[in-house]
Amino acid sequence: MFRISRSRRILYYSYSSSSLFPLWRQNHSSNLSTEPHLSFSPPESHYSQDYHGLLCILEGCKKSPNLRTIVGTHANIIKLGYGMYPSLISLMVVTYVSCDKLNLARQLLDEIPTAYFDAVSANLMIASFMKMGAVDVAKKIFNDVPLRDLVTWNSLIGGYVKNDMFKEALSVFRKMLRSDVEPDGYSFASVITACARLGAIDHAKWVHHLMTEKKVELNYILSSALIDMYSKCGRIEIARGIFDSVDHTNVSVWNALINGLAIHGLALDAIGILSQMGPENVSPDSITFIGLLTACSHCGLVEEGRKYFDLMKSMYLIQPQLEHYGAMVDLLGRAGLLDEAYTMIKEMPIEPDIIIWRTFLSACRIHKNSEMGELASTKISHLGSGDYVLLSNIYCSTNKWDNAEKVRYVMKRKGVRKSSGKSWVEVGNVVHQFKAGDRSHPEAELIYKTLKELIHRTKLEGFSSTTELVLMDISDEEKEENLSFHSEKLALAYGILKSSPGTRIQVSKNLRTCLDCHSWMKVVAKVLNREIIVRDRIRFHHFVDGYCSCGDYW
Repeated sequence: MFRISRSRRILYYSYSSSSLFPLWRQNHSSNLSTEPHLSFSPPESHYSQDYHGLLCILEGCKKSPNLRTIVGTHANIIKLGYGMYPSLISLMVVTYVSCDKLNLARQLLDEIPTAYFDAVSANLMIASFMKMGAVDVAKKIFNDVPLRDLVTWNSLIGGYVKNDMFKEALSVFRKMLRSDVEPDGYSFASVITACARLGAIDHAKWVHHLMTEKKVELNYILSSALIDMYSKCGRIEIARGIFDSVDHTNVSVWNALINGLAIHGLALDAIGILSQMGPENVSPDSITFIGLLTACSHCGLVEEGRKYFDLMKSMYLIQPQLEHYGAMVDLLGRAGLLDEAYTMIKEMPIEPDIIIWRTFLSACRIHKNSEMGELASTKISHLGSGDYVLLSNIYCSTNKWDNAEKVRYVMKRKGVRKSSGKSWVEVGNVVHQFKAGDRSHPEAELIYKTLKELIHRTKLEGFSSTTELVLMDISDEEKEENLSFHSEKLALAYGILKSSPGTRIQVSKNLRTCLDCHSWMKVVAKVLNREIIVRDRIRFHHFVDGYCSCGDYW
């Protein structure tokens, strides 16, 4: 790395970060008021020496953040007269972000109009802030950029997707289409992911049609993304059709279909896909086996799961990673083989992570084993809200009310709140979201009226609420009322309200659906003679004529 000349190095640490911004204003206020779009060129003297030296230092700070060096470099940039050079200032912003000094990065952005940055600098900063989760700052930069190119739009859309803001990503994509910028494969890869995560089938079909209309060439990345999208939108049959119609010489295309079949509980179909890979000269990889083991787990195929776990190691020489062990623990735990699952965890050649212990804790809840549940909870160094709830549920299911009360007391003392369940349904190309007991929707009155009518009809059919699931010390009538307005029931009621009789309805949920809602959905599907699809955090449930595709095993 080039060293700045000695006469100027004495300034290196002479300014604190708090004093840099007033100094910048003092040195550049005249330029701001008179020439807001001026393009600066470095002064002739010291150009090759100082300018490139500063660039090298900042590039180094991006890889190995050091606040003392960054602040000193910032001071030097100002004193040497480089305070308005896009390449240096954008790098300054990024280096502040890299050492978690978002406040300083924001302050620098507030002081310097984004119009001074060229497109490359703006795109770099949007991507960097999105990576750090500073979505508001990235959006501000985007809004201030005078000339947005394709990368600018893609940086914002992709950033929203990475930050789980899928509706926002789709909204920006629509604005992009109204501009003079044509989307490319990267644009579509991002919005396909957004559609997949939302489970928004109408949006998915629109995006796919747009790709065809614009004659976007399908590579293995886009082919895999389309298969994944339709799978996660509940249309596994369309995903199969795409697989059959595209080039699938790349293993990721096979993996997309296997994982899609897995989340729909079609384990035998997933195994059948594996058998086709050999004749087509495609070797499975580690992700292939994660999909297969997950498929076996969802269907309780213990022997098959053991077989493919061993086959992965012996035939394909793939060393199991945490994800493979996690899938096996899930498989064994769901099947009630808690001792075997625990033995596998203890004998793992790598340290089990928090996800594996949570998977085991969840299995303990399913099979009401409080002793092993306690053991699992001690292995989780920092219990989250879901861990406390699982442990409390285990105690309640085994009538250990005092222990359950202690868990709830600890939650209250530590300020831990239960994760909020959310469900959403797509109606008229709009995704409507609900929480339990939610009355914020503009049509809440009609939604609740529809839901109460459904509850009445299911009771006439013989349905009764699973009130033991409600862990509060209240009457059975109050418990039933609590269960009646879960988020997925509200979303379903709205879907029924807005659709024609006999049409299929799909609801998505961010958590695992509860036993009461699962039982109720089966009866609703039978009463209304409709197919109801529910995608929860774990898998898909297809309800038809009083039955669920999961066979009540999930």
